[in-house]
Amino acid sequence: MGTLIDQDFFARLRVLNDKFASGVPATLTQLGALRAAFDPQAPDPHIVTELHQILHTIAGSAATFGFRTMGQQARALEQRLRVLMAFDVIAARDWQHWLDGLDAYRAWAAIDPRTDEYPDESGQQ
Repeated sequence: MGTLIDQDFFARLRVLNDKFASGVPATLTQLGALRAAFDPQAPDPHIVTELHQILHTIAGSAATFGFRTMGQQARALEQRLRVLMAFDVIAARDWQHWLDGLDAYRAWAAIDPRTDEYPDESGQQ
């Protein structure tokens, strides 16, 4: 007896995949707007929370829809942000370092968010 394949399931998954893919540009725009409003000298807690929520959502969903590296990198940014959020006082340079990582992530994802190639700290693939 062969394996039963639920064709409807795969059709629904393709629809969800396409929906996720079509939402990537808007998500990157949203991250960019929050980034532009972010002041590393005096971060707005609401912006920090919203950035965390968006990255958490990407990290949880991206791999399911074929954006494995995008999800992994979002998870790394989310975890670094969570560490910063745990402290009462964070130096502006630490926020700036995190923002530099967010900028690199956004720039990478704007080119091809499905690729498995992500540059290391030196910018190399």
